[in-house]
Amino acid sequence: MIEELLPGPVAVVEAHGRDALGEGVRLYPEEEAVIARAVDKRRREFTAVRACARHAMEKLGVPPQPVLPGERGAPRWPDGLIGSMTHCDGYCAAALVRAGELASLGIDAEPHDRLPDGVLDAVALPTERTRLRGLAHSRPSVHWDRLLFSAKESVYKAWFPLTGKWLDFLEADVEIDPGATPRATDSPDSRPASQPSGSRASQEASGGFRARLLVPGPLVDGRRVEAFDGRWTVRGGLLATAVVVHHF
Repeated sequence: MIEELLPGPVAVVEAHGRDALGEGVRLYPEEEAVIARAVDKRRREFTAVRACARHAMEKLGVPPQPVLPGERGAPRWPDGLIGSMTHCDGYCAAALVRAGELASLGIDAEPHDRLPDGVLDAVALPTERTRLRGLAHSRPSVHWDRLLFSAKESVYKAWFPLTGKWLDFLEADVEIDPGATPRATDSPDSRPASQPSGSRASQEASGGFRARLLVPGPLVDGRRVEAFDGRWTVRGGLLATAVVVHHF
């Protein structure tokens, strides 16, 4: 799912369903220390996504090793690698690439359902809310509010390794390209158990987006980056977004 959003050099490993519960996965002692007091749900997510990360390392020819949280919880990758991880109910993924191939990347996955009440006002600019209303009118099969939220999550995950600074939701103006008209893919009887009964996840769709940074952007190879470009997809009750920052 996320693999199709990223360029070829990126190693992506995903887990679905029971594989996303982290069962039978052993953590390194350093990781165990981080998660020792976590509730079961957090422990399962932490474990499963690190299993994905270690498999991605192997795909790049790098020996598996601990992935510990660093500043603001950002994962600390082995020297020479950059990457991103994401998890939600029933799904997790890790994407890694050698640092010479890309400057940064960010991925995010979410349930394809509307945002909880009040969240959109906290994360969306007035111009973004206006565009979302237009998208919802023309393409009601996609939960554009959740897609905007996910896009901003991916933007932040790509931003932070380049700057070491916080980026507020309202410091990036995201414009979504709706892409092609979605097509139906599954009947109500085949809906995943985790898929909300009122969701519109029986539709497949994909497109792109651009995030215009409203604060000074990061320097990449001595050049200022003023916008991030990304891609999105909706499939099987989930939506996913990815941002890639290239070298100049």
